[in-house]
Amino acid sequence: MLYYLDRDVIWFPPVEEAIEEGLLAFGGDLTPQWLLEAYSRGIFPWFNSDNSEILWWSPNPRFILFLQELKLHRSLKQIMKKKIFTVSMDTAFQQVIAECAMPRRKESGTWITERMQKAYTQLHTMGIAHSVEVWADGRLAGGLYGVSLGNAFFGESMFTRVDNASKIALVTLIAVVRKLDFAFIDCQVYTDNLKRFGARFIERKEFITLLNASLKYSTHKGSWRSLVQDGYDYMECLNEAGA
Repeated sequence: MLYYLDRDVIWFPPVEEAIEEGLLAFGGDLTPQWLLEAYSRGIFPWFNSDNSEILWWSPNPRFILFLQELKLHRSLKQIMKKKIFTVSMDTAFQQVIAECAMPRRKESGTWITERMQKAYTQLHTMGIAHSVEVWADGRLAGGLYGVSLGNAFFGESMFTRVDNASKIALVTLIAVVRKLDFAFIDCQVYTDNLKRFGARFIERKEFITLLNASLKYSTHKGSWRSLVQDGYDYMECLNEAGA
């Protein structure tokens, strides 16, 4: 059954009610209150146009990266050793999400609409959404952003303008959240790239159990900028990420 959500009442149906491919409901709003309620229930928004209804999803199975299962291929380790990039966190969130919104090859549009960018920027201002930036020669070469709740991180999107920059962003994120004793990164849906890093499917029921356990921990609110300071040696990620 597909549910319609009244934007004046923050409420979601049980995720088990999602129809094929995980679509659960439409309607509602993108205020921080709506988004935080959604993520705390294993639900996320994903739709194609600012003029369309918000679509809410909870796919089964769920694609998860457990931090202790990270895989780093030798080729990426060799690239990291060259130290051609610098990294930072929470220094250019709006620029990162705008870059993630740019259409990919063979795509004419984006699901990261202006409404979505505004919504997640509000979460960033609240210290709940975070970005990783990767720089080459002083220019933004790649990055990612996502949401932190409890000891779970919900990855939203990543981009790269220079080969391997987004991979450096991901390894940096993993190193940081491991230091914060996070349990997992929710990748939401399958990609070949994330599978190569060790992400795998788990049943939605198991995911909800893990999520509920993670929400018992305090959320690490505020800027994470100090966790990746100027001069941060991302080669440390090899050890910090357990690779």
